[in-house]
Amino acid sequence: MNSRKKFPTGILGFPTAPFNEKGTIDEKALAVNIDFLINEGLSSIFIACGSGEFHAISRAEYQKMVEVAVETTAGRVPVYTGVGGNITDAVELVKLSEDLGADGYLILPPYLIDGEQEGLYQYYKAIVKESELDAILYNRDNAIVNLDTLQRLVDEFPQIVGLKDGLGNMELNLELVQTIGDRLEWLNGMPFAEITMPAYAKIGFNSYSSAMSNYMPHISRLFFDALKEGNEDVVNDIYVNVLLPINSIRKARKGYAVSLIKAGMNIQGFPVENSVRPPCIAVESDHYETLSKIIKKALEKYPAEQKEISNL
Repeated sequence: MNSRKKFPTGILGFPTAPFNEKGTIDEKALAVNIDFLINEGLSSIFIACGSGEFHAISRAEYQKMVEVAVETTAGRVPVYTGVGGNITDAVELVKLSEDLGADGYLILPPYLIDGEQEGLYQYYKAIVKESELDAILYNRDNAIVNLDTLQRLVDEFPQIVGLKDGLGNMELNLELVQTIGDRLEWLNGMPFAEITMPAYAKIGFNSYSSAMSNYMPHISRLFFDALKEGNEDVVNDIYVNVLLPINSIRKARKGYAVSLIKAGMNIQGFPVENSVRPPCIAVESDHYETLSKIIKKALEKYPAEQKEISNL
């Protein structure tokens, strides 16, 4: 079994769940979002995960989003789905993802319960053993595996190909990376991951989930390239002019990690409404205007290659 044939590396694409004026999934807008990310060079598509409002979509909507992702990518990049929460549902979503042609999946934390390490081991085991698709674990919230648990899982299941970190415990991350090494791909999954990527890159994390790439992917790419090349002037310049100003808005309200993406896309002319499902809230008008000014200034300083947004 060659479970690493489509290993996710570099800048990872996390599309939104675009809703139309009726509040239902806009399949065409989703296809445009995905096609844009691929054309901008993102290495993989993670569909129906956090930015795709996994918590708020129905099973039918989930299936449609995965179908759109698989059809739109057309094999150009691997497609990973979000699974997790209720363990029975998680197993069913893995099987559905496999049936629909996904390449792998990201396991989101279990619902509510803060389990012991043995419980987390059993949670991941129950999901991963059901499929040979590539599996990525996600350290965050109530699902933080320690070294012993992670080692146990990767020794038993070769289809586990990566770990995404959304906790920010660098001592733990160092312990994991230094011990397990390149057996896994290490993904920075912190909110607005560009902010923390300089620290993560230094300890062996070579990939990150980029929310900003949904509306300014060229700046995320410029930042990442400068980081890899050691161009501290460009890294600092983008921090001061783009990343930190946007991040200050993101921190203003709970749930903005999701809704701010849609606001940025809306500002940039994508067919995406500035709307999210509860408990997230839409970006407030003053924050929307501030974001619009930041984007305008960023594009003046770092102009993008002129491309028309695909209508597919």
